[in-house]
Amino acid sequence: MSYGRAGWVRVPVGDDAARWATRGTCLRVLVVVHNVTAATRLLDVLPLFDDDLRVQLLVTCTGSSAFAAGTAELLADTGIPVLPWEQAAETRVDLVISASFGGQLDVLSGQLAVLSHGVGYTKRLATPDTGHRTPDTGHRIGAGAGVVPAPVFGLAPPWLLSPQGTPVADALVLSHPEQYERLCLACPEAAPTAVLAGDPCYDRILAARPYRERFRRALGVRPGQRLVLLNSTWSPESLFGDGGKAPDGGDVVAALLDRVADEFPVDEYRFAAVLHPNIWHGHGPGQIRAWLDRARRGGMALIDPLRGWRQALLAADAVIGDHGSVTFYAAALGTPVLLGAVPLDALDPDAPISAFMREAPRLDPGAPLAAQIEELIGRHRPLPGPAEFTTSVPGESAVRLRQLFYSMMGAPEPGRPASLEPLPLPDHEAATATVPLRVLSRVLGPGEVAIRRWAGSRPEAGSDPDSELHIAVHEDTRDVDQLDLADVIFREGAPDDPRFGSPSVWTAEVLRRHRGCSLAAYVTGPSACVVRVRGEAPLRLEALPVTDAEAPSATEDVSAAEDVSAAAPAAYASALHAWLTTGGHDPAAAGRRLARTVAEGLAVRTGARLHRVRVVPLAPPEAKG
Repeated sequence: MSYGRAGWVRVPVGDDAARWATRGTCLRVLVVVHNVTAATRLLDVLPLFDDDLRVQLLVTCTGSSAFAAGTAELLADTGIPVLPWEQAAETRVDLVISASFGGQLDVLSGQLAVLSHGVGYTKRLATPDTGHRTPDTGHRIGAGAGVVPAPVFGLAPPWLLSPQGTPVADALVLSHPEQYERLCLACPEAAPTAVLAGDPCYDRILAARPYRERFRRALGVRPGQRLVLLNSTWSPESLFGDGGKAPDGGDVVAALLDRVADEFPVDEYRFAAVLHPNIWHGHGPGQIRAWLDRARRGGMALIDPLRGWRQALLAADAVIGDHGSVTFYAAALGTPVLLGAVPLDALDPDAPISAFMREAPRLDPGAPLAAQIEELIGRHRPLPGPAEFTTSVPGESAVRLRQLFYSMMGAPEPGRPASLEPLPLPDHEAATATVPLRVLSRVLGPGEVAIRRWAGSRPEAGSDPDSELHIAVHEDTRDVDQLDLADVIFREGAPDDPRFGSPSVWTAEVLRRHRGCSLAAYVTGPSACVVRVRGEAPLRLEALPVTDAEAPSATEDVSAAEDVSAAAPAAYASALHAWLTTGGHDPAAAGRRLARTVAEGLAVRTGARLHRVRVVPLAPPEAKG
């Protein structure tokens, strides 16, 4: 007995699907995924079919992309029936939606709508081969002085027209009339298929703007910290690229990673990396994590390229980027952008992104990075182009796209308003540095200490005669040899975690094991920790609310009175160590200072912010550690 072709889906479509399907008369919508990058845009629009019992969604993969890794897992996660490409080509469907021209789309039945998977069509790519319509990765055709610029992907006849010269797509979705103007010049035969329907990706970003502070807190960004994103598209000429074999190429990101650790105090800056899915799945997520291992251990967040990059973009104070769509989206939001890679020959010179690349400030690889970031933010005036040309119909893509899709199927729309899904709130990611931290402290007055902590080689104690240097090391550091050199050892955990006994037990154990350590700190939450000074009973350090008078000019949307977690509790522990050991390790003087601190509290400055910390004994004074 035959059960159909091996690997083919039998329900809800297939040779004998009518026998088994519970709802067998549905309109069929086939979603064509080229790779993970294209899938991100398709996932934006799938909710437009929610709650419609008349529609059966199906999904397939062309198998034509060089970046195939991760696609099968993504398709499985959708929970939608996944058709092998050969079956999809033989299955009758009413509507096909793709976010790329990759693969032989002309063999599919049903009306075909093609969306862009970026900010319109901007990049030059070598013409596709005739078998699978798959773009090459090069930017130009030929070599030498007679080089002919490659056509613009998605706007040129090799992608838009079939071998017979007819448009491949029945509807080419554009987000701005300027794209239509370029389409008319590049491929007038396809111009009648153009539909202005906005940008669903950008609309979801705009709708989530009120939740910026939540996204910042989810990324572990504390009030007063600046969040800087390193954003890269793919290709050797991108920010993350190694420059390839181009004579003017360079490995920009390698230099940036060392600069981040050396120049930016961890309590004043938070860094995150947003990398194109083709980087992730081309080289492998494990390889990306390995390449960025020390940066991650220094506190850099590595953002999920499918589910988290838009939230990170909204949370950012500045972006160091390149010629990719994410950089342009950042500029459209009004976020300061510093260009670290600008391969103009890879772009359509008439596209708005090219104008932006020519005007936006550029990274100077030879100059201090921290000064460039501060100047970028301080002098920022948004360029009008990105906000104007990202979409001409902001907030309207859901309505326009659903109307388009149902009209192409010849079916009435559902009675409910069309809407896109809100961006989800990411899981909290603590900004924990496990590399040894070099801590420069300055006592400003009785019980008041300024602290700056670096994950790199900076600073040196002699650089400031009024400051002192100590080493603070996370217990889970990979640099285990540094634990015996640490002045302060810290970790995070739940106060009732049985693996550590209790914060008091853990702090005592650390001081017994590491005889050179003066203070151990167990961070129990975003604004508190338990510390033990050698020879003393354990103490609880907890942040007090920051008053309006103490807060700097607020850029946050929350009240200063709610700001009780403006610095990492491990910074409070380092400040206490600095205050107790100022002028040398005199036990009697340290004891007097400790008693005064318990009575009056501790004031800690990180950058421009002042944090007041309550110091509470957890055991009778006679109980010694």
